[in-house]
Amino acid sequence: MKVPTGPSGPYRLLARALTAGVLVSASACSLHGVMRPADAPSVEPPATSAAPSLTDAQASAALITQGELGGRWSATQGGATWRDGLLKTRTDAPDCQRLLDGLYAEDLLGEPTGARAVVGLDESGNAAQLRYQVAAYAAPSEVDAKLAWLRTLPSKCAQFTSTDVRGGRLNVTVVPSVLPGVGDAREGLRLTMSDASAANAGDGSGAAPMLTLDFAAVRVGDRAVSLTNGGLGGAAQDSTQQAVQIGTQRLQDVLAGRPPTTAPVEPTTVPATPTTAPVKPTTRPVHPTTAPVKPTTRPVHPTTAPVNPLTGRPTEPLTESPADTDNTTADPADTADTADTADTADTAGTADTADTADTAQEG
Repeated sequence: MKVPTGPSGPYRLLARALTAGVLVSASACSLHGVMRPADAPSVEPPATSAAPSLTDAQASAALITQGELGGRWSATQGGATWRDGLLKTRTDAPDCQRLLDGLYAEDLLGEPTGARAVVGLDESGNAAQLRYQVAAYAAPSEVDAKLAWLRTLPSKCAQFTSTDVRGGRLNVTVVPSVLPGVGDAREGLRLTMSDASAANAGDGSGAAPMLTLDFAAVRVGDRAVSLTNGGLGGAAQDSTQQAVQIGTQRLQDVLAGRPPTTAPVEPTTVPATPTTAPVKPTTRPVHPTTAPVKPTTRPVHPTTAPVNPLTGRPTEPLTESPADTDNTTADPADTADTADTADTADTAGTADTADTADTAQEG
């Protein structure tokens, strides 16, 4: 009888299945301690909130102040009426219409996506108005795209005609404006409007501008400062440049956590007029309080009487009044007495001389 040496038929299939199960179990044992992907906890990225690039407090701190532009600027008293009458006009040129609409709505850089702050100032000299804004935008590229479009307007809208709400026609010119080299990117424009009917009158003089308006914008990262400055009396370009220079530096200081840098402030008041007249000398020139001092002693009389040259004897005995010696003050009466005494002495001397001469002749 033959003994089978291995499984055959159904037994062979069963053996193979058992072998495969053993191998699977061995594989599982060899990977003991290794975590399968299905068992690994799901990893979620940490929740992060992007810090705002500009806070409301920073935007307010970055605004310029009226004192930094000079004493002729003050807080605004409200929007000027020329905004509706001149900026709300229509033209057929799309880019030029977009410029007018952006100046009226004050959003030539687009709508800010973050914090913003605005200040308005009025100028007493030419009744100009300045509107200054600090705002954050979605990305630097968004602001740069608007600045690039503004750069094309002096060629696209160098001269065009617009129509106001009453049907009046206005000649509009746009030219580039030079700005200080501050910030990461910048652009400036100057727009003027004049009466088209006056310009076409045929007198060759043209028409004076009805409105002169500056626009300037400077990007600092994804933040930007922008302003309009002007009015019916004109726009001082130095005020526009000064606002850009000071405002950009102030924004950079605020973002860096430094104290804001300020420009020297012009005097805001006229030098005060003296309230009192110039003070006169309180004392008059001092006059001598006493009369010139007279000599304290009288002229000294000769201590000896005149001598007769012929006899050698005194012509008159020498006498001196005690009163004269005690008197220390010259007096006109004394002077006269002295003169009388001298005359008497002279007369006596003369008489003695004559007697002596007569005696000599007799002898």
